[in-house]
Amino acid sequence: MMDHLTFYIDGAWVDPAVPATLGVANPATEEIVAQISLGSRDDVDRAARAARRAFATWSETPVDHRLAVLRAVIAGFRARLPELARTMTLEMGAPITFATERQATVALFHFEEAERVLATYRFEEPMGAGTVRREPIGVCGLITPWNWPLNQVASKVAPALATGCTVVLKPSEIAPLSALLFAEILHDAGVPAGVFNLVNGDGPTVGETIASHPEIDMVSFTGSTAAGVRVAKLAADTVKRVAQELGGKSANIILADADLRAAVIAGVHACNTNAGQNCQSPTRMLIPRAAREAAFAAARDAIDTIRLGDPLDPATTMGPLVSRAQYDKVQDLIQSGIDEGATLVAGGPGRPAGLNRGHYVRPTVFGDVTPQMRIAREEIFGPVLSIIGYDSEDEAIAIANDTPFGLAGFVQSKDRARARTVAERIRAGRVYINGAAFDRSLPFGGYKQSGNGREFGVFGFEEYLEVKAILG
Repeated sequence: MMDHLTFYIDGAWVDPAVPATLGVANPATEEIVAQISLGSRDDVDRAARAARRAFATWSETPVDHRLAVLRAVIAGFRARLPELARTMTLEMGAPITFATERQATVALFHFEEAERVLATYRFEEPMGAGTVRREPIGVCGLITPWNWPLNQVASKVAPALATGCTVVLKPSEIAPLSALLFAEILHDAGVPAGVFNLVNGDGPTVGETIASHPEIDMVSFTGSTAAGVRVAKLAADTVKRVAQELGGKSANIILADADLRAAVIAGVHACNTNAGQNCQSPTRMLIPRAAREAAFAAARDAIDTIRLGDPLDPATTMGPLVSRAQYDKVQDLIQSGIDEGATLVAGGPGRPAGLNRGHYVRPTVFGDVTPQMRIAREEIFGPVLSIIGYDSEDEAIAIANDTPFGLAGFVQSKDRARARTVAERIRAGRVYINGAAFDRSLPFGGYKQSGNGREFGVFGFEEYLEVKAILG
């Protein structure tokens, strides 16, 4: 058992105001591996007031000092990366190889990127008859999800600290253990007392208190669209800045000139990354209708290469879903695909063969999906792909944009200019052409109900800055 019953507030590990605990389950075994405390309004208030006191000095620290602190965090992060990766495997089921190479490493990238941006950023510049200054916004309440538990924490904390803001963090209560290790890293790196604070708890109590607290100037939230709406409404009474990264239902348009088999196989694997628990997963694959049979065959071949099993086994490529609730949701949506008449190409309902415990789902592909089906409209957040046929490029783009979401899009074509033209017509905050690699310096965020604001690079950095004009 890895019990963590204290919160990190004002530079120290402190007991909760009101004792209340929650078990953290390993989704591969369904066994409790740790106990955490659940915070209350009093805990958030204590953290927010500590952050407010610390802001007075941290906001005015020289850039060189903040750079030194960031570099110490980076060094500590690198030293504990194997421990962080294993902890995420235990708390949310990511296979250990993926947790090491992606989950933990990408989180580290955000601190490296914040250091890079801060080193050359111009906080003040002449403009017109005056000067424009960019100043830290203040105390930031950060609410993060369980699917990339450390990546999402780092993507918010790194630019907040780099800009001179102070932080109250609520990690997901489902996968909180890596964030607690992260707090230890920041403490050991010399982050001053009160600059970073962590309170565990649930959304209705700790999350809603952060969103509405008068001492918090900004709230950055990553999670479901429904929860994001609730956060925005609570923040409105104190006119906070609200940054949100919410749901997605990304389309992967495979154009007629693409290498169909390679594109389908790559698309299937992209959809199943992290067991499909990604907000930007390409869960709608759009193919020319004439390519139906070839696409189905390629999809089956791709599914056959996925190895499910113990996430601590380095050979495992897909672990369980994070919880029973998530398992039940995905099973319901798989059944809806069958009930609404989609063709089951691979997978289906129930557990994978030989896995009788843990929240494992069979990676599933549906074909002949229509845009009106639930599996084509709802964010499933599991390893379920919908293949949708189209007759023309214009129809494909119309289908891609026929969604309340707009987080990401994907285009496959041998003609890069053609792919670029299609990408420009997709209403989404980020579009990947021909499997382009992740770039931490480019902005990440959504259109429509996928949120507002941006993360990563200079765009994420500036989310935590106010703009002041000085005249005369």
